[in-house]
Amino acid sequence: MISLKKLSREFQVGDSPVLALRNIDLTIEAGEYVSIMGPSGSGKSTLLNMLGLIDRPSDGEYFLKGEETSVLSESDRAALRRAHIGFVFQAYHLVPRLTARENIELPLMLDGVSRAERSSRADTVMQQLNLSDRAHHLPNQLSGGQRQRVAIGRSIIMHPSLLLADEPTGNLDSRSGQEVTALLETLNAAGLTLIVVTHDNHLGQRATRQLSMLDGEIAHDTLRDIDLNAH
Repeated sequence: MISLKKLSREFQVGDSPVLALRNIDLTIEAGEYVSIMGPSGSGKSTLLNMLGLIDRPSDGEYFLKGEETSVLSESDRAALRRAHIGFVFQAYHLVPRLTARENIELPLMLDGVSRAERSSRADTVMQQLNLSDRAHHLPNQLSGGQRQRVAIGRSIIMHPSLLLADEPTGNLDSRSGQEVTALLETLNAAGLTLIVVTHDNHLGQRATRQLSMLDGEIAHDTLRDIDLNAH
């Protein structure tokens, strides 16, 4: 599904170039559950931005579902991102004036999907995420865990094949974090490719494949057969 070949990303900080990613070679198959861990400044978020087509590499190639993305126009990259990739962020990024339902429906609305189809798909997602009784609540009327579930609903409403989660439990208490983690893992078990950037070792070690980054490189790539129910 994902193939990176000698991918690098250089930033200019003042007069000095900073190599945030260094010749990354990486293949991720459809349906994998991957965590990306490492200290601050190791390149985790830069790599996630590359995978999400938010940023372009300075050098190297990124193939998504067989398509070389670094040569695409911004509009083609946006179309590919919209069709295949969902995002979940630590800070939720919900629209404050929209209800939970409207936030979940937003990608469909922006894509020109009919009202009837939006309603049907939103109903399904809200039931799946146990949010039906919060449909008409604004974000500031929801708990942190509920807001993150709304954000997850918004990220999967377009039926992506890849879900990128950046510190998805970072703003949550332990119980809400466990609920969000369980939800993400349920989506992965249903076939969604899940890539999680996290500082939380407990969350990171739940993944069946763990990438450890250091100084813009993948220092370790560990594949584990884990019984999630044991955690």
